[in-house]
Amino acid sequence: MNLHEYQGKLLFAQYNLPISKGKVIFKSSDAENVCNEIGGSKWVVKAQVHAGGRGKAGGVELIDSPELATEFAKKWLGKRLVTYQTDKEGQLVNSILIEECTDISKELYLSAVVDRDSQKIVFIGSSEGGVNIEDVAKNSPQKIIYQGIDLDNSKTEESAISIAKVLRLNDTQTKQFIPMLENLLRLFVEKDLSLLEINPLVINKNGDLYCLDAKINIDSNALFRQPDLQEMYDETQEDPKEAEAAINDLSYVSLDGNIGCMVNGAGLAMGTMDTIKFYGGNPANFLDVGGTATQERVTKAFKIILKDPEVKVVLVNIFGGIVRCDLIAEGVVAAIKEVDVNIPVVVRLEGNNADLGAKILSEANIAIHSINDLAEAANKAVELAKLAF
Repeated sequence: MNLHEYQGKLLFAQYNLPISKGKVIFKSSDAENVCNEIGGSKWVVKAQVHAGGRGKAGGVELIDSPELATEFAKKWLGKRLVTYQTDKEGQLVNSILIEECTDISKELYLSAVVDRDSQKIVFIGSSEGGVNIEDVAKNSPQKIIYQGIDLDNSKTEESAISIAKVLRLNDTQTKQFIPMLENLLRLFVEKDLSLLEINPLVINKNGDLYCLDAKINIDSNALFRQPDLQEMYDETQEDPKEAEAAINDLSYVSLDGNIGCMVNGAGLAMGTMDTIKFYGGNPANFLDVGGTATQERVTKAFKIILKDPEVKVVLVNIFGGIVRCDLIAEGVVAAIKEVDVNIPVVVRLEGNNADLGAKILSEANIAIHSINDLAEAANKAVELAKLAF
């Protein structure tokens, strides 16, 4: 689960991490009062969405009057912000973060992720922070440090000093950075984070460190023990189809293609999408109905897939292991009749009672292309999708 920047900074404040003075607003009429409350003569206004690249898309501005804060809020609240990290529809802006302006001397980069191979939390740091950190990773990898921290020992200070050297911090800043890293590590562990990113971590004109941004992802599998963080969930930032799928315990990810995919098993789903791409098509989604592809789950899956207006064909690829293919076929037929599917459907069944399943599909008196071979089924779906244009 992702958090907004302002929510991440609320957590930063709880863990004594240095952040700029600021406040979030949900109405444009509050903008001027918040600027006056913060004080100063310059402010930064930031549209709050779960995506990077806001600055380049006009979602972050430096202003020098409270009236401009109101204009910015009126411009963005209730609108959708499109960045290089969103789809073409963008994400809805429901809130604006207003902060005091920080005089920046140097921009740095700091993040933390879970490294499954080493079973450590790895902090990633660079002396070259800001909006173009991706270019640094590509063109100057020597400017980036990857520092794993073993939670079973107490060498956090040594790790902090190693990172501080790459960040080119002086002695005073290193003394600030050591407790900062310790608090970030504590935040990461206690709140079950999967990603923490501060870009940029800045040195201001006084030589002090400040967290100017906050990107936080929480491990969704651990949310049951983080009820306070669950309350921060913003469903407006999710694809509506993905949110509906999650409610129905279906694994769904929206993509940009026109061939809807319904598969049981994540590995088989990935293989199905690869096969579609091999034959020149583009999958419209990843959808794993799970090991028990019941009629109810298949019906819900069809409904979700068909909510995408770009879908021209549906490819169903089910492997019957414990679940019999004849039962799956009956579920597919019933689901197609219930949902009233009016686009071509290609079904590939393999495994337990596959022949009986194919017989049920062929005798169903509905427009189903039943094909046993995955390659042939994917190729047929691609051909049908091309004919739809």
